[in-house]
Amino acid sequence: MPFAKCYYHVVWATKHRAAVIDAQRQALIQDIIQQKSRELHSPILAIYAMPDHVHVAVQISPRVAVAEWARRVKGISSHEVNGAFPDLETTFAWQKSYGVVAFGEKQAGFVINYIVKQREHHANNHLYALLENMDTGGA
Repeated sequence: MPFAKCYYHVVWATKHRAAVIDAQRQALIQDIIQQKSRELHSPILAIYAMPDHVHVAVQISPRVAVAEWARRVKGISSHEVNGAFPDLETTFAWQKSYGVVAFGEKQAGFVINYIVKQREHHANNHLYALLENMDTGGA
């Protein structure tokens, strides 16, 4: 395989931006996304699930399209949440859309720090619009 380093920041939201990701669901979602991403030979650099959305910095394998990576991790994570929490008031689901930004090695530290400190950024309203942007038209 040729040499490739393809870094992406991917962000997506829960259906209707419902704040349904509590601590238990956060841990499960993050673990499942990590596991599926490893299976896709796409190491995660940072991940953080907020109550209504998820940020991921990932080095997606050039053998996997970004859209395919997003479809697979979103699909398995919603499936696993619904299996682990069958008594939810409504079925857990993600919005169909997502936002993706490619970045280089030099920006990796900034992107990783932004993801790791999500709670702080949102609490202080210090958001970086480019990394928060996602198409929310199709809940």
